[in-house]
Amino acid sequence: MSHSTAASQRALKVRRLTLTGMFSALIFVFTAYIHVPTGAGYTHAGDGLIYLAASILPFHYAAAAGAIGGGLADGLSGFVVWLPATVVIKPITALFFSNKGEKIITVRNILAILPSLILCIVGYSLYEGIVMARGFSTGAIIAAFSQTPAYMVQVGASSVLYIAAGIALDRVGFKKNVHI
Repeated sequence: MSHSTAASQRALKVRRLTLTGMFSALIFVFTAYIHVPTGAGYTHAGDGLIYLAASILPFHYAAAAGAIGGGLADGLSGFVVWLPATVVIKPITALFFSNKGEKIITVRNILAILPSLILCIVGYSLYEGIVMARGFSTGAIIAAFSQTPAYMVQVGASSVLYIAAGIALDRVGFKKNVHI
């Protein structure tokens, strides 16, 4: 590998790590500070920034941003009990989106919102119904799924943020100009 190729690879890694840190911070802020309390936790739009990270960065970087930003939000805003679920669920969310191509907002990425919704509802409800209830209880799982409307609002708000930011970034040619 030539010196210029090695330098180019290092610069690419630095850009990716920088964006990962930026997305981690934005996810944290939009989750911990811009939220609405609900019965078992809070509803926020931070997932929209996970969708955005996953549409820009390679999977491992986007997954790290989701785990770090979401985990810090739970850990530092008094919802530590949710942290184990968050550091598993948020990185998996990044799997549904694609960073391929020059556009953020694509049909594939819009459709990725649906499995993200399902993962959010099922993942957090099962965590609440099994882990937080300290054992399997049909009643606890049914009660946990009563949070489904709040999760739907969360994914809806996240989707609006994601689409608005994605359209704005696509209009300025962000992916083409940043070379991630």
